[in-house]
Amino acid sequence: MIILGIDPGLSITGFGVIKTQGKTKMKALGWGAVKTSKNKIFSKRLLEIHKNIKEIIKKYKPDRASVEKLYFAKNAKSAMKVGEARGVAVLALESKKIPIFEFTPLEIKQAVVGYGNAKKHQVQVMVKQFLKLDDIPKPVDAADALAAAITCFQTKKFDKTK
Repeated sequence: MIILGIDPGLSITGFGVIKTQGKTKMKALGWGAVKTSKNKIFSKRLLEIHKNIKEIIKKYKPDRASVEKLYFAKNAKSAMKVGEARGVAVLALESKKIPIFEFTPLEIKQAVVGYGNAKKHQVQVMVKQFLKLDDIPKPVDAADALAAAITCFQTKKFDKTK
C-alpha cells in the first residue's frame, strides 16, 4: 500500500510518500514541498499547487491519501487562503479517485508521538525513527506530511474507504 501524506499550505505544501507492508512495516519513498512565490497572483499559486500534486500522484501512484485538516488560526484571511490551497490538493486527489483520510494536527501528534500537544521537533524525530531515516526529513512541512501518512497507516480510519 502506498500512502501520500499532505501538509497543506499556500507558501509551502509538504508531501510525503510511504509504502507499507503488513501491519507494521513502513518505508519512505519520497518527500518534499511544493513552494509558491508570494509575488505570484493568488490563483496562479493555487494552480501551481494543483499541478504539482497531480505530478506527485502520477509519480508515486498512491492507493490512499492523508491530508492534514486545518485548525483554528488567529488570522482568518490567511486561514482562508490555506483552506483554498488545501482544497486544490484535495481536488487533485479526488479527481484521481484516491481515497482521502483527514486528520487534525492533534490526531497526527497523538498517533506519531503519543501526545497530542507534542512539539514539532518531537514529531520530526519520531518520523525519522518510524521510517528508519538517517536524518530528519526537511523541510518541516515534508516531515509533517510523512507524519500524516504514518497516522493514516496506524489508525482504524485506514481500514475504511469512502
